Amino acid sequence: MAKIALFGANGTIGSRVLREALNRGHQVTAVVRDPAKITDTHERLTVATGDVLDPASVADVAAGQDVVISAVGGGDGPGHLATIEPAAKALVAGVRTLGDAAPRLITVGGAGSLRTPDGKQVWDAEGLPEFLLQIMHAHGDALDFYRTVEDVRWTNVSPAATIEPGERTGTYRTALDDLVVDESGNSRISAEDYAVALIDEVEKPQHTGERFTVAD
Repeated sequence: MAKIALFGANGTIGSRVLREALNRGHQVTAVVRDPAKITDTHERLTVATGDVLDPASVADVAAGQDVVISAVGGGDGPGHLATIEPAAKALVAGVRTLGDAAPRLITVGGAGSLRTPDGKQVWDAEGLPEFLLQIMHAHGDALDFYRTVEDVRWTNVSPAATIEPGERTGTYRTALDDLVVDESGNSRISAEDYAVALIDEVEKPQHTGERFTVAD
């Protein structure tokens, strides 16, 4: 059983990560600004007030945990744009203060910077709306920052090009910086299977200090 602090537990991705972690026997502290937004109840669930943009708040909730997961900015709309890169910096700063006792840090990333089969990047596709491009590039900036960090055990998990609520199959494919596509060139994953992959990384670390991506 891992002790997990989860930021963004009430979002589309975060709520599925929360459910997956609890169903697999982990102890989870859901960290939110407004505890009233967490309506789930579970014997291994604790709800705490915290701010992902405040390193001191991050350090407070991270102390004594095995893993800190951030699902903030995981794709719930343009309102998250301003938090993506600042949250990355605050998470690292907060975890860093715990020194040798610091937990691992696993964050929800974006698909925009992944390489497509034609050698370009997802964000180079024509016709993408401006707000989506801004979110993609914000995730790219956050990833660039993580890649400068050597004293915190971080992992960034990029979803497929399309991620949405769906079926939990428990199966997925992975890559590092290349978009995972099917035989028709589509790249998709359900939020449920994304959560499976993320909690698998909690239980059996394979990608410390790097980004990886998952798709059905």
